[in-house]
Amino acid sequence: MLIFCLMKRYALALDLYDDPALIAEYEAYHRAVWPEILKSIRSAGIRNMEIYRLANRLFMIMEVSDGFSFEAKAAADTANAKVQEWEQLMWRYQQAIPGGKEGEKWRLMERIFSLGE
Repeated sequence: MLIFCLMKRYALALDLYDDPALIAEYEAYHRAVWPEILKSIRSAGIRNMEIYRLANRLFMIMEVSDGFSFEAKAAADTANAKVQEWEQLMWRYQQAIPGGKEGEKWRLMERIFSLGE
């Protein structure tokens, strides 16, 4: 008997500064993400996360548990000194996509097509 578990999926976008050296540094950090950051991601209910890059545009896919909440994740991140240190470091490489709120990094994307539906 096969049991399928459907998880909610989110897609988000963010830009990096268009500088090859900075992009290379950013990718190096993501090949060795700090253990505390991985723990905070998993404890928030994020079951899978992938980040793709095209030039300086990043695209993230997150698959989350039923109990996941962006608001709860943000509150936990604010209270976690190591996450705050990581986020400050990442701002060296990241730039907000135009049209977002002040300080907003990753922007939630709207799904406009699904082959499965």
